[in-house]
Amino acid sequence: MNIEFDKIPPATHEQRPEKESLEETLTDRIFHTLKGKLIIPFIVRPSHMKKIINPVMREGDRIKKIDNGKLKEKIKALSLQLKKKGFTRQLIIKTFACIREAANRTIHMRHFEPQIAGGYALLNGIVAEMDTGEGKTLTATLAAGTAALAGIPVHVISVNDYLTQRDAGQMSPVYEFLGLSVGYVIHGMDQFQRRSAYACDITYCTNKEITFDYLKDKLVLNHRSGPLDICTGYLKDGGSDIDRLMMRGLSFAIVDEADSVLIDEARTPLVISQAIDNKEETQFYQEALDVAAKLEQNRDYTVLCKDRKTQLTDLGRIKAKKITTTMNPLWESSVRREEFITLGLNATLFFKKNEHYLVTDGKVLIIDEFTGRVMADRSWEKGLHQLIETKEKCALSGRKETLARMSYQKFFRRYLMLSGMTGTAREVKNELWSVYGLPIVKIPPHKKKIRKRLPDRIHRNTEDKWADVVDRVRFFHDQKRPVLIGTKSVAASEYLGALLQSQGLHIRILNARQDQEEAQIIAQAGEARKIMVATNMAGRGTDIKLTDDVIQLNGLHVILTQRHDAARIDKQLEGRCGRQGEPGSFEAIVCLEDDLVASKMDRMISNIIGKFNHISPRLFAFMGKLHLLRIQKSVERKHARIRKDVFKQDNKRNKLLSFSGQFE
Repeated sequence: MNIEFDKIPPATHEQRPEKESLEETLTDRIFHTLKGKLIIPFIVRPSHMKKIINPVMREGDRIKKIDNGKLKEKIKALSLQLKKKGFTRQLIIKTFACIREAANRTIHMRHFEPQIAGGYALLNGIVAEMDTGEGKTLTATLAAGTAALAGIPVHVISVNDYLTQRDAGQMSPVYEFLGLSVGYVIHGMDQFQRRSAYACDITYCTNKEITFDYLKDKLVLNHRSGPLDICTGYLKDGGSDIDRLMMRGLSFAIVDEADSVLIDEARTPLVISQAIDNKEETQFYQEALDVAAKLEQNRDYTVLCKDRKTQLTDLGRIKAKKITTTMNPLWESSVRREEFITLGLNATLFFKKNEHYLVTDGKVLIIDEFTGRVMADRSWEKGLHQLIETKEKCALSGRKETLARMSYQKFFRRYLMLSGMTGTAREVKNELWSVYGLPIVKIPPHKKKIRKRLPDRIHRNTEDKWADVVDRVRFFHDQKRPVLIGTKSVAASEYLGALLQSQGLHIRILNARQDQEEAQIIAQAGEARKIMVATNMAGRGTDIKLTDDVIQLNGLHVILTQRHDAARIDKQLEGRCGRQGEPGSFEAIVCLEDDLVASKMDRMISNIIGKFNHISPRLFAFMGKLHLLRIQKSVERKHARIRKDVFKQDNKRNKLLSFSGQFE
């Protein structure tokens, strides 16, 4: 297989390549769907990927005895050929072999056959589905190195700062041997550091940092987007705008954990805003919470648990108007009044400390629900953040005014070349194709999996669940095996940690409070008798290395304590054990009172199922498992609808702005 791409010239800050946002016709959509259903599955068969492996291995054997100087000369010659001829099959084979040899000589890691196939998929605009532990970080060097040698700026996008800095550091010797420059962008870097990193041949960055840097550049350009617009602006202002730009356009992106970045996080649009100084609103936020506290559920407002929002009833609107009659003049507007009272209810009912946010040094810090990490300098919009600050008695930050806005879907569709890798793509393959035009291919593992999946343990209530978790941890701890327990929130991780410590068990906790110690905690997690309680931070990208004695003891045991909103996240946690053919085991210990069971109907069904616990434990376990999986599938469908709506709203908004010549 060889998917041809137009040759992309090296980008500069003055020339910013990216795809234009083109409106799709009905005919385009039909053709795209048929292509995804009929043509692409044939092209991306694993058997096609294997055709690249043997030639790369043979070429690798031929260059093993070449000394470093001659190998670097060969790489330079290949770079010139790639820039002239593009990605021909023979050039890719020779380049892959050289990168593979460079990796062996610098970091003592030689790409396995599945990694060669994965690298070829990435270079051809495909999502490579590789099992956890198959070495996706090393796989990316094949595609990133080949593209960079061809003069194409490459962005390797990860889900957090820890993985970004780690991967850039680990792989930089390989790239430097190839004569390529490497940089990384993480939170806290200034504009000069970012611009320098983006000027490198290969830039490692997080999805949040790069998307916001892109929007900031668009604000600098004052909505100029095309090359002609940028050049005109350069002549007009003497390059002052260009000097403030950070990025060099959107040429080629390799997205690590592609389903998390492109799917899970696509429910929330990207927004850049600035604070509005309005001292009158300080009292207004407290009044909104006070009014919300006086309203009665099911009489003055209804709760939509699945959608995580509330709605005022007619009685509630009348009561709210009556309460606010003598208050601040800001309450006179009925639209504003109802909006902020509803936000006050939402802030009280749905946003919980140590689950959705932390309070540190008098500041409210949002916890990313997908990664379990703190999102510094991020805030909720439309006054919600200030209401939560008021609730927690924190100093108020200014309410935000939106300056620029864009969806993840729209941003990533602008890359001239886009590919990705993840261990869990098959469940969302239709969405990856329909939104991003990304097909997926399953890369067979290097070694056969021997991980054991134990039966789910279903409980009726939370107390029984946590008691069982403690018992299971002690059971495996007595076998001298390390144990990883996955929780959904900071609060849950700390509650379970306290329970385990009360039983005399020594544990380490990994959540948003310990993100600076992450590397140290993970480094020790594979040792005998180690117990780690972690949020989603341990779900993706973390490589827990086992000691030899632990491998002899059947490896790491992983316990899931709550089903997540997507089954893919559960599978990511499961993948922390049994990597690269190592032994390991996994089990889920959940209950019918978990947060996933949110709606009244779900709770009612849970109560009915719970009555079977004493009648027939086996039937109870079977029905409970089906019930939780059904709810999980329902939540997945709801989130898919939200992502679709975000994308539609983004396109609709862009059409409206296009009449005035504005952007985003």
